[in-house]
Amino acid sequence: MPEWKSAAKSGLRRVLYPAYEARLARRLPTERLPKHVGVMLDGNRRWARAAGADAAHGHRAGAANITPLLEWCEEVGVEVVTLWLLSTDNMARPAGELNDLLRIIEGAVVDLATQRRWRLNPVGALDLLPAATSRCLKETANATRNVDGIIVNIAVGYGGRREIADAVRSLLHEQASKGTSLEELAGILDAEHIAEHLYTKGQPDPDLVIRTSGEQRLGGFLLWQSAHSEFYFCEAYWPDFRRVDFLRALRAYAERRRRFGA
Repeated sequence: MPEWKSAAKSGLRRVLYPAYEARLARRLPTERLPKHVGVMLDGNRRWARAAGADAAHGHRAGAANITPLLEWCEEVGVEVVTLWLLSTDNMARPAGELNDLLRIIEGAVVDLATQRRWRLNPVGALDLLPAATSRCLKETANATRNVDGIIVNIAVGYGGRREIADAVRSLLHEQASKGTSLEELAGILDAEHIAEHLYTKGQPDPDLVIRTSGEQRLGGFLLWQSAHSEFYFCEAYWPDFRRVDFLRALRAYAERRRRFGA
């Protein structure tokens, strides 16, 4: 394509996209928007590879896109956001990349806490993380516990199977401390007992789960909580995820008829 045509096309996009984005926002039915949104921030490494950069560059670009996402959520009245930043499987990445990623996550979480706009809640197996990372997550959660804003679940060292196993383990310890026998527990155990011991206990389940990068699978994200969630898969890599992509996800959600397993 000739250079002048490419420049003209780019200029046209800059003019039309804000108008398109504004129209999307205006037409969203506010009464049908999600209250809890889970986001799988996927594609940082592939984004960096396409740019000829190392993985850390992609992770830094992805971290920079978190605050805009939370601001978009605020605009439409979302009350809980769960961000999957590091899975238990990711803990097996090469040591150099993992250390870089953990430092970037720590920096991103501290930045969110410093803004004093959102209440941070770490979810995951913190005992699997290095002491410095675990301490950072706990300290930022404590520093923001009285902030009156969106609850932001920071899923680091998170795996859905591990969460369910931890919930069952916690339930067994609780009942044992009360003197409940296994036979008695088996007679009364139901789904609600387990839900009360999940990392997200006391929160509503996610209404909408968004995954970026074109992958169409859960990978273990909120396995228990997402039983009745709606899913939206976006082609954009996470660093390229824009407000217009978020609004499209909300539009798709609002257009669906939720059946809750029926």
